[in-house]
Amino acid sequence: MTRVVAVHQTGGPEVLSVEDWQIGAPGPGEVRVRQTAIGLNFIDTYQRSGLYPLPLPFVAGNEAAGVVTAIGDGVTEVKVGDRVCYQGTSGAYAEERLAPAAKLVPIPDGIDDQSAAAIMLKGLTAYYLLFKTWPVQSGETILWHAAAGGTGLIATQWAKSLGATVIGTAGGPEKVALAKAHGCDHVIDYRAEDFPARVKEITGGRGVDVVYDGVGKQTFEGSLDCLRPRGLLASFGNASGVVSVPDLGLLARKGSLYVTRPTGAHYFARREDLLEGASALFAAVSSGAIKVEIGRTFELAAAADAHRALEGRETTGSVVLVP
Repeated sequence: MTRVVAVHQTGGPEVLSVEDWQIGAPGPGEVRVRQTAIGLNFIDTYQRSGLYPLPLPFVAGNEAAGVVTAIGDGVTEVKVGDRVCYQGTSGAYAEERLAPAAKLVPIPDGIDDQSAAAIMLKGLTAYYLLFKTWPVQSGETILWHAAAGGTGLIATQWAKSLGATVIGTAGGPEKVALAKAHGCDHVIDYRAEDFPARVKEITGGRGVDVVYDGVGKQTFEGSLDCLRPRGLLASFGNASGVVSVPDLGLLARKGSLYVTRPTGAHYFARREDLLEGASALFAAVSSGAIKVEIGRTFELAAAADAHRALEGRETTGSVVLVP
């Protein structure tokens, strides 16, 4: 038996249920992992609420680190005793679990398990956005919403190391200061300032080359107003609600703009792409270009409290659950 946090019906944090589940031996292509640290992400809340439906019941969570304790037939990617991490594979809120070997990435020496669990999903999100969705070039100017969040702190440091001018948004003086200390050249307090007006002021009226927006409904139109003509809005999350665009003519009127809605599931569908992104991420951490910021830790059994804190925008940096 292993302790898990399960969802039997969708809803608020109260539907997260701490239970003991039986897990068996790994099947072909599977491994058993004893987990040491679990990352908390907004996608966990979307799945719990039913916004991103999963078959019920399910074990929550999508990111963790741990040690391989058993392997199934045909597994060549890892071996027993390897320290590994993963992202984008549901079922992470557990002391132990079975996982597909092809989704596991070895953790390099010099990176501890909590750091690996804190950055895998968020860091690979930053990777595909900064290197694939819009490959950021030195001298470009970007806007990153929620710059003091887990993904934001990783991405803004990384973008700064690429030579970009980085503008971030954050809510309140504490988060503004944190974002400023992690790569942002300018930070806009969206609670006190009109962020599109400030972006135009900062850029001398030009606008930014690309906006990375994980907030969603609340910031969508304002994000479009921040772009230069033919700029790109990468909408990668729905923290404030789902975005809808009933009139594509809006993009023409605001400057022949581009909008994309990328997901890691498509960028990392192939193992070689996953390993390429993870290698770049770990190299950036090892070089000091990215400093891992773990804002809070919770016991696994307190996952509901962690969800409340995340959805209430009470967290900064990454949040880790400890089995």
